[in-house]
Amino acid sequence: MKKYSVRVYVTLRASVLDTAGTAVESGLHQLGYEGVEGVRIGKYIELSLRAESQEKAEADLHEMCDKLLSNPVIENYRFELNPVEA
Repeated sequence: MKKYSVRVYVTLRASVLDTAGTAVESGLHQLGYEGVEGVRIGKYIELSLRAESQEKAEADLHEMCDKLLSNPVIENYRFELNPVEA
């Protein structure tokens, strides 16, 4: 089994209103950062994964993201999969 280091990035779909992003943008404006616009909030997840192959690791990650790590109805995800040397 190979070991992989994984970084998962989850963001709201562009069509979904990001109320948290709007609140942060408003707060930044109140602090004087008037040039800030289009703030979007997401999630960042790190994990280690053991799998027989990179293909299996990728398949498992897609399944994890679809079932738990993201909400496929309103969120997109992408991940970085890097082998870890023993």
